[in-house]
Amino acid sequence: MSIDHNSTNGSSRIRATYGWNALSPLAGNPTLPQRQECVAVICTVTVPLPVKIYTRTGDSGTTGLQTGERVSKADPRIRANGAVDEANAALGAALAADPSRRLRPIMAALQNDLFVLGSDISNADEGDRRVRVTPAMTANLESAIDDVESTLPPLTNFILPGGHLSGALLHMARAAARRAESHIAEMPGYVNPECMRYVNRLSDLLFVLARSANQDAGVPEATWTPNSPS
Repeated sequence: MSIDHNSTNGSSRIRATYGWNALSPLAGNPTLPQRQECVAVICTVTVPLPVKIYTRTGDSGTTGLQTGERVSKADPRIRANGAVDEANAALGAALAADPSRRLRPIMAALQNDLFVLGSDISNADEGDRRVRVTPAMTANLESAIDDVESTLPPLTNFILPGGHLSGALLHMARAAARRAESHIAEMPGYVNPECMRYVNRLSDLLFVLARSANQDAGVPEATWTPNSPS
């Protein structure tokens, strides 16, 4: 077995080789020729090398985009990505808070979508279409909104964030999504227009998911009561 390191992609290639040495003529039959050694490569497997969690490249307050450009960590793209990450973390916490079983697949799918959104935001190269938010992703959000909203009572007043823990965390995810939308609107250079449409629907879906989580948990919604005029 041999191990070859590939420095270009940071991986190790493991090559397992098996074979036979040259064999003598078969016993009792000297007229048969000697068999030669036969070596065969059975498999080649590429194994990613461990990646350190710290790189020190951001110690100066900059970070890299997919294009290779380095920008300030205060750049709107980085702020937008941070808000998307925050929304995803809140979704993960909401899932850990044991929402109803019917909501979990929607929330888990959103977590995967948000990685696509984050990748899209960090790529200002209009010609690079590898990982982009698509109209189909936005349409899926709209279908989910319609499905979840059909199970809820009509809105008659503004709702205060809170309720069951899963519902409250979904409201936190919604607030982070709205902040991401604001930062996307500030981003310079190329921006996939589907990102804005997607994140706009995302906050709507998170709102109805929060309402649904509270309803499924049997926790009544707290409504806003405006102050009486003095």
